[in-house]
Amino acid sequence: MSLAMTARRPNRRDRLRAVFFTLLCAVALLAATAVPATGAQPGSPSSSGEGGAVVRTDRGLIRGVSHGAYTTFDGVPYAAPPTGALRWRAPVPAAAWRGVRDATAPGRPCVQMPAPGAATALGSEDCLYLNVTMPTPTPTPTATPTPEPAGRKRPVLVWLHGGAFLGGAGIDYSAERLAVRGDTVVVTVNYRLGVFGYFGHPGLGSAPPFGLADQQAALRWVRVNAERFGGDPGRVTLFGESAGALGICAHLTSPTAAGLFQRAVLQSGSCLMSFPRGALGPGTPVYEPFASQREVQTAGAEAARQLGCTAGGPDEVLACLRGQSTDRLATAQLMQSFNRPAYGDALLPTAPDQALASGRFHRVPVVQGSNRDEMRMFVGLSLAAFPIRTEDDYRARLVEAFGPAAPAVEARYPAAGHPTPALAWAAVLTDRSLACTTLAADRAIAARAPGLPLYGYEFSDADAPVLAGLPANLGFPYGAAHGFEMPFLFPSLPTEQPLTEAQRALSDRMVGYWTAFARTGDPNTADAPRWPVLRPSPALGRSAWSVQSLAPGPGGIRPVDAYAAHHCAFWDRLPR
Repeated sequence: MSLAMTARRPNRRDRLRAVFFTLLCAVALLAATAVPATGAQPGSPSSSGEGGAVVRTDRGLIRGVSHGAYTTFDGVPYAAPPTGALRWRAPVPAAAWRGVRDATAPGRPCVQMPAPGAATALGSEDCLYLNVTMPTPTPTPTATPTPEPAGRKRPVLVWLHGGAFLGGAGIDYSAERLAVRGDTVVVTVNYRLGVFGYFGHPGLGSAPPFGLADQQAALRWVRVNAERFGGDPGRVTLFGESAGALGICAHLTSPTAAGLFQRAVLQSGSCLMSFPRGALGPGTPVYEPFASQREVQTAGAEAARQLGCTAGGPDEVLACLRGQSTDRLATAQLMQSFNRPAYGDALLPTAPDQALASGRFHRVPVVQGSNRDEMRMFVGLSLAAFPIRTEDDYRARLVEAFGPAAPAVEARYPAAGHPTPALAWAAVLTDRSLACTTLAADRAIAARAPGLPLYGYEFSDADAPVLAGLPANLGFPYGAAHGFEMPFLFPSLPTEQPLTEAQRALSDRMVGYWTAFARTGDPNTADAPRWPVLRPSPALGRSAWSVQSLAPGPGGIRPVDAYAAHHCAFWDRLPR
């Protein structure tokens, strides 16, 4: 089944499928316009060429590019290509090479969710590459192959991109501000996506989610190689947004991630995040980010049947599946069918939400937050196909999502209390799916590890620059929508308008907070407004939870009661 639209007038099912694709991949596709993901061949070993910084990794020498204040090493392999017999296997170390490998161009992105009407999918299965950005070391009279930092080892930040486990690439995020202003080493990572990263089958047994296993392989690479780039392998911060944050949630609860990172920053994606029925458009199912091993294996057996791989025993079936071409597997149907990491395996023995609730998570300092208007991005993308013009339209969406509880939700969020019914619907989804689930995850962490450094935030810039490519909807401002904080950390991400002077100052503060947290496990610095530890606030009420509001202008950075602002007591009483 393809998502390509035909020349005839599209029917409701066609429109739903196209919107579902757009909603799932929105962040990945928007990010991909920042630094075009090239199809350039990965760097190959070479002993020739002059100029550029050279570092000796555990696999061999690599040559990067100096950009003045910072130096980059792109397209560095952290695992062998997961192709042929290695498709749907845990990652294995990359082969060593002789000479100096070129690391001046990105490796290929992992195979992405195909766009409607696309003849072939973007990306390659040979994609397990990462990129390193570091401050350029001060030249010394005696040159060495490995740049030496001035003084001490720097903290390391490892970025996991978003994109619904269907799209995106590490190279989409240029990390020079975090590296230079924050004096850190930043690593951005590719990992397998869709059917290549999250496929399951009875013949594979309880195999781990391969995309998450890739991320842990990248962290092992960082542990071995961080010092060679001036980084501290004992101060590794894992940070990510959306699906990237969900990956971090998984690693927080994964026994096989023990010791691989010492801090975590989760942006708009907690272990408790979920979407109700119809959130991504009428008729779309409930979304839970993780699936049981049984669910994934059942879907894999059905995929094998559709692909004609049923003859013989498990080994023969897997050999048939591994013999399928990339394009035959990279269909919209198969990619969408396998974008939820499985639990019930060595990497994720238990569903992450259950593991968090029972206290089975790594005791590392955590920053976790969301954006004030998260779901306006998703609703805004769907309005052309599924408008919400009237109170009846709004009420129909509530009934689909909440059934018998719809009248109670409408009473709490009356359409008349918002500028438009569409904005009321976005507020409902923001509070139910992200704001309150993030705070619930915070409460679970605090309950099981009361002394753990835990910090919450809400990015709340009502005039944040709109990510390039989002449709304009009259009377529907995006506000602080999903992903809108990212250009404040990564200047490469394109927006419809540049940051204002006040927003640049907020960007400086955010970079300072993030990198201070990477350095010490505490985001506070002497020159920034105090960011309190996340705990119940007696001054604001017994159940109040004070998080740091991040907005430009005087007073924009301050503690706020997000629990009350997003009606979380109401959502806590409703069944999930």
